[in-house]
Amino acid sequence: MALAYGWLYETVRRRFESDEALEAFLPQALAPEALKRKGDDRYLSAMTQRVFQAGMQHAVVDAKWPAFEEAFRGFVPEAMARLGPQEIEAHMQNDRIIRDRAKLQAIPRNARFILEIRQEQGRGFGAFIADWPVADIIGLWRLLGQRGARLGGRSAAGFLRLVGKDTFLLTSDVVARLVAAGVVGREPTSQRDLQAVQEAFNALRQASGRPLCQLSALMALSIHPAF
Repeated sequence: MALAYGWLYETVRRRFESDEALEAFLPQALAPEALKRKGDDRYLSAMTQRVFQAGMQHAVVDAKWPAFEEAFRGFVPEAMARLGPQEIEAHMQNDRIIRDRAKLQAIPRNARFILEIRQEQGRGFGAFIADWPVADIIGLWRLLGQRGARLGGRSAAGFLRLVGKDTFLLTSDVVARLVAAGVVGREPTSQRDLQAVQEAFNALRQASGRPLCQLSALMALSIHPAF
């Protein structure tokens, strides 16, 4: 079955009472200017939140996030880049946060990553994220996975969704729809398969004018109903 936008929309639309109900359910991406206005501390906070969400219930991590913000003083990259073994050990004694040494050690590494990008680009990390073309969002995933700490796999897309950058997610339902449509034969992990997925999303985006995040949601809903 070809992955045509008209079929995708109508399939999902039948599961909602109205056009308005469907539109209200779909996620929204932030405009580039809004991404640029975010401080680099917010990007480091979101990276860390996503790192801790991996393998855990998101609600558990989210409930503890105010304590993380307090413990790490708002995630200012310049300060977090200087976290050493002694500081990490001190945080391991804080029972208000999730005490995972390997994930805590990712904080200074990701802080340095943000500072490196800022130096290389001569602009804020948010501007770098905002200006990356969504037609090659898998390229941004790849960069985050290669240069960031613990941002491989689905974590890169999860981080981008947290900060509001338009991206699709490769959830099990999205993958099921891509497989059913013949875009890929299984969960895409190779660059070849990821490129095929990107091209499928680009075609849907051109046909619909919708952001990747909404197309991703429509794919998931076409497999698994919202209700």
